[in-house]
Amino acid sequence: EYVKQLSQQSDGDRDLQEHRQRIQALSEETAQSLKRNVYQNYRQFIETAREISYLESEMYQLSHILTEQKGIMEAVTQALLLQADRDDPALGARRAAAADPFLPLSAKDAAANEEGRQRTLTTLLEKVEGCRDLLPESPGKYLVYNGDLVEYDADHMAQIQRVHAFLMNDCLLVATALPNRRGAYRYDALYPLDGLAVVNVKDNPPMKDMFKLLMFPESRIFQAENAKIKKEWLEVLEETKRNRALSEKRRLEQEALPRPAPAPPESTNPFDEDEDEEEQDEPSAEEEVVDLSLEWIQELPEDLDVCIAQRDFEGAVDLLDKLNEYLADKPVSQPVKELRAKVDERVRQLTDVLVFELSPDRSLRGGPRATRRAVSQLIRLGQSTKACELFLKNRAAAVQTAIRQLRIEGATLLYIHKLCHVFFTSLLETAREFETDFAGNNGCYSAFVVWARSSMRMFVDAFSKQVFDSKESLSTAAECVKVAKEHCKQLSEIGLDLTFIIHALLVKDIKGALQSYKDIIIEATKHRNSEEMWRKMNLMTPEALGKLREEMRSCGVGNFDQYTGDDCWVNLSYTVVAFTKQTMAFLEEALKLYFPELHMVLLESLVEIILVAVQHVDYSLRCEQDPEKKAFIRQNASFLYETVLPVVEKRFEEGVGKPAKQLQDLRNASRLMRVNPESTTSVV
Repeated sequence: EYVKQLSQQSDGDRDLQEHRQRIQALSEETAQSLKRNVYQNYRQFIETAREISYLESEMYQLSHILTEQKGIMEAVTQALLLQADRDDPALGARRAAAADPFLPLSAKDAAANEEGRQRTLTTLLEKVEGCRDLLPESPGKYLVYNGDLVEYDADHMAQIQRVHAFLMNDCLLVATALPNRRGAYRYDALYPLDGLAVVNVKDNPPMKDMFKLLMFPESRIFQAENAKIKKEWLEVLEETKRNRALSEKRRLEQEALPRPAPAPPESTNPFDEDEDEEEQDEPSAEEEVVDLSLEWIQELPEDLDVCIAQRDFEGAVDLLDKLNEYLADKPVSQPVKELRAKVDERVRQLTDVLVFELSPDRSLRGGPRATRRAVSQLIRLGQSTKACELFLKNRAAAVQTAIRQLRIEGATLLYIHKLCHVFFTSLLETAREFETDFAGNNGCYSAFVVWARSSMRMFVDAFSKQVFDSKESLSTAAECVKVAKEHCKQLSEIGLDLTFIIHALLVKDIKGALQSYKDIIIEATKHRNSEEMWRKMNLMTPEALGKLREEMRSCGVGNFDQYTGDDCWVNLSYTVVAFTKQTMAFLEEALKLYFPELHMVLLESLVEIILVAVQHVDYSLRCEQDPEKKAFIRQNASFLYETVLPVVEKRFEEGVGKPAKQLQDLRNASRLMRVNPESTTSVV
């Protein structure tokens, strides 16, 4: 808008150049001034940052001192209570009976009193609504630690609710407090320790004393009451996870131990001894035991969870390949099946994450190379078909977004140049990336060809809407189609030829444009014919005559000089000259659009246009009575039949590659008609 106002106010190009130079000078001056100000304040910035750093360290020390003092006060209080209990045992018993069963227990107390933990677990099942069916009592399950926490939103760090967490030896239960019932809770979530990861959250006041629980695909952030309780939660969670892993390892080792076979009954057959010796020489496959006690196998499910959480997709697939290679020649026993079940669950989670990485909802920036990481890992997981489908969907969305972001401004040809550059460059980059990613999957190439065809249809829709729906001239449409064809030929570099597809998709619009322009020429020719006076042209100046000679020479009429007279006269009618220029211009533009499917449409249009002029000349020749005008009409007819029609035939044959029989028949029919010019029979 600013440039538009300047253009309206300026007298010419020089004013715009001067204004541009002034704007550039102001821009440089502003940049220099800004740089000087930054240099002047740079020392103050450094001093301010240093003071902030000092203040941060002092605040941290102060917070540490307060935490230590609070811990000392709690220890003193606990010591006084213990002393009072020893002095008065009855008072201690009453206090223990009235205490909340959900008060936090330390890790040492939990390890020392397993029977008490079993009772606490029973109380838990009674106090938490909705968990009795989900958490059945079992002899090996007991409560390790519990306490109140505050949950925060992971994205906005806003407080959500107060919860009470119960850590058992194999899972973590999260419950919310009931508003009207003190000491009662409602079940919220249950997380097995095998799929749980604990992450410490760095203090960032006022958000402090927080830790994060990762349970793919979700995560939750909790805040403890103070730093001491947070530290206890982190330590107890890690220790419980380790104990769980060790117990699982011992269980697998016990299952992997060979069980003694029952002793067969003694046989009195003397030949059994020889058979037993032969059987001992051939070890049975069932006796082979798969060693799953290796440390990396025991930690494999947890390592996969960590890799998925940290988006280390390559590391996760490497671990899976290592496991598959290890178990390739091993028998499938029950422990192997259980391990496979755990690993398959992680594989599904990893696949879901990779699928999400390739979804069009993700950012489309970075081009096709940005998808290489997820595609390659999906192929390694044996999901090449899914990887191909998601890759092509991602690229289709990227191409569509790029086309939509193009601004429709300026001339149509300029927009088409931009459109072709964006589309065919994206198509070429996608094809090259496809060859790189799916080099060993020949079956996916057919999917790429189908995708390229659908993308070409999307491109042609945008192309036709701008070129043909806006009723551009035939010359503009021809230039735009020529640009699209030239860009389409670039795909031959990778062995992909889509020219026939763009022809098939554009043939309907080009036919409509040719027929529309043909109707315009016919209407204009009929209008000039209705006003025809059969007079010679007087161009008034030699310059105008020279310009007409050049126009006729560009149309292919080389003998035009024989139709020029003295001074600036031309021995032809204005109607015939205008018809010649318009017809040859139509033919030239139509040949730029030509491909075999348009052959008959172009030929029929030319015949219709020529018939309008030929019939008008023949009719005037029969009806005119004045001998001088009749001779002049014969001269114009000779120019049409002997000069214009052969030029049209020759140019059509050069552009198409084969002669047009219809044009030859039209010229021969006109020659037969001129044998008897006195006849009043009309040629139709």
